[in-house]
Amino acid sequence: MRPLIDVLELARLLETTDVTLLDVRWTLGQTTGHDAYLTGHLPGAVYVDLDTELSATPGERGRHPLPADEVFEEAMRRAGVTPDRQVVVYDGGSGLAAARLWWMLTDAGHAAVRVLNGGYPAWVAAGRPVEPGEVQGVRGTFLARPGHRPVVDAEGLEQHLRVGGALYDVRAADRYRGENETIDPVAGHIPGASSLPYASLTDGGAFASPEQLVTTMAHVRPGDVFSCGSGITAAAAILAGEQVGIEGLVLYPGSWSEWIADSSRPVATGSERGRLPVS
Repeated sequence: MRPLIDVLELARLLETTDVTLLDVRWTLGQTTGHDAYLTGHLPGAVYVDLDTELSATPGERGRHPLPADEVFEEAMRRAGVTPDRQVVVYDGGSGLAAARLWWMLTDAGHAAVRVLNGGYPAWVAAGRPVEPGEVQGVRGTFLARPGHRPVVDAEGLEQHLRVGGALYDVRAADRYRGENETIDPVAGHIPGASSLPYASLTDGGAFASPEQLVTTMAHVRPGDVFSCGSGITAAAAILAGEQVGIEGLVLYPGSWSEWIADSSRPVATGSERGRLPVS
């Protein structure tokens, strides 16, 4: 099952199947996601907060470290997730927050998870119904059993790079080069990383077509590692890869914000990948 679902397919699915809808609208540095949800959301959708339910406290593990298993499990139970019911996740259209939740659910063993391509704006643009207010879902029985997806920490990433493994940094190209850094306190990229901007995987407020994704990700192979600023955008790039059949992509959850938390780790700037110094 490919991870993306379009508006028409979702509308048809909702007519015949009991689906858990999760709204995870979020924008970096803002707290307006819940307000937007209260104004209007897909009928029956429950809101999930990325900063408090899908992330732990920022620190040495990065700006959006993965939460404790029990925190995530409780959040999904509150939202009504059960092992035998399909989940469809959507956000404000970027795919970032929805992909974070897709990655976490599938990593925890819930395989039947899809992301609405284009998110809430695509649903509204198609003239589909919405409703305001808070939805309190029937409490679910979700069990978090993480470990179904490959991840790597900073030390494991260094080993991966030293044996010639590929690392793709999906931040904007100027941030990769160390220019215009306004989010993290150190500019640049991990030595050995190649630039693969997330914008090249999208088109018009949604994920790009399969044909475009195949072309853009033609050099990506199973076992390659993806990173970004704090692990969120990288999960969306992994989703894009799986949409065109590239399995086994590895997430570096802490990404750049964790890498630079240790000042002894090397940093590269400019358009060249660079390489780790000889240990």
